[in-house]
Amino acid sequence: MHSASEQDTAPFVHAMGRALPPHYASQEQLIAMLRELWATRHFNLERLEELHRAVQVGGRHLALPLEEYPALVTFQQRNDAWIRVATALSEDVVRRALAPAGLRPTDVDHVFFVTVTGIATPSIDARLVNRLGLRDDVKRTPIFGLGCVAGAAGLARAADYLRAFPEHTALVIATELCSLTLQREDLSIPNIIASGLFGDGSACVVLRGARAGQAGPRVVASRSVFYPDTERIMGWDVVDSGFKVVLSAKVPQLVKDHIRGNVDGFLAQHGLKREDVRHWVAHTGGPKVLEAFESALELPTGALGRSWASLREVGNLSSASVLFVLDETLRTAGARPGDWGVVMAMGPGFCAEMVLLRW
Repeated sequence: MHSASEQDTAPFVHAMGRALPPHYASQEQLIAMLRELWATRHFNLERLEELHRAVQVGGRHLALPLEEYPALVTFQQRNDAWIRVATALSEDVVRRALAPAGLRPTDVDHVFFVTVTGIATPSIDARLVNRLGLRDDVKRTPIFGLGCVAGAAGLARAADYLRAFPEHTALVIATELCSLTLQREDLSIPNIIASGLFGDGSACVVLRGARAGQAGPRVVASRSVFYPDTERIMGWDVVDSGFKVVLSAKVPQLVKDHIRGNVDGFLAQHGLKREDVRHWVAHTGGPKVLEAFESALELPTGALGRSWASLREVGNLSSASVLFVLDETLRTAGARPGDWGVVMAMGPGFCAEMVLLRW
């Protein structure tokens, strides 16, 4: 259990921002485009529609206008588009997060940038230094490859840093452009599901150390869990045309098997039980994943309402999704002082990350 003095050193989630690319397509428009694309390949088009409707996504924001995607054939073309759009979107989301907090880019001491949908060296965070006017002594930690878990993991790693530097301010930027990874030649069920589930977007969290400013919930603790021998559950195969999705149907079952014990063990360390948690912030993995969270944790009806709404409105944004849900929680949950919250996400590894918040 954490002592009062340990809680006093816990950093704060000070402010947040989210940004979506301006190009929006409804699920109907996307199904129509993919039907056309895959019609010549003797693929069962009814199955395509069935899988797309099963993910319960109403539509998604896209990095590019729909008509520009057919020209993207090579990995370089996809990745060049990713660098261009990810840089602009990340700049936008940082400005949206800092302004309401009354902070300037020069107030930022450390930038954590997470993504899994493109690669760049210098990384996107480096490209933001000039564009935002960050200080020349800003620390940068780009994190690639954690996938859907990276929003929660980024929050946890930034909080770890701020315990050591309690007077500092850190940003966690999660920018994912999943639409640029779609493999048109891949007619596997995982790729068809991915083409219906994943969307594009960016989120930014402003975290401040205990001595830097006190607003928002504190990040009291975090816990990482790695599940042995699950490397093929989720991830990418890097192929000539880019990132080819690896997505196992076993994900919901893994959640069902493990998440209750993981969450209960994590809460018990802090003298808490599930019923003490008022705010559940779950990654929008998909309907089966959210149902698995609900049943395994025996959550009350509506506990994951914000996750379900985010899934319907924008799809699964990989690492940014859990932060979209956290932002919505901060804005609309009516949290009171003393409330507990748990942020949870899972991703390639296969692994989970849990973050304990206290308002």
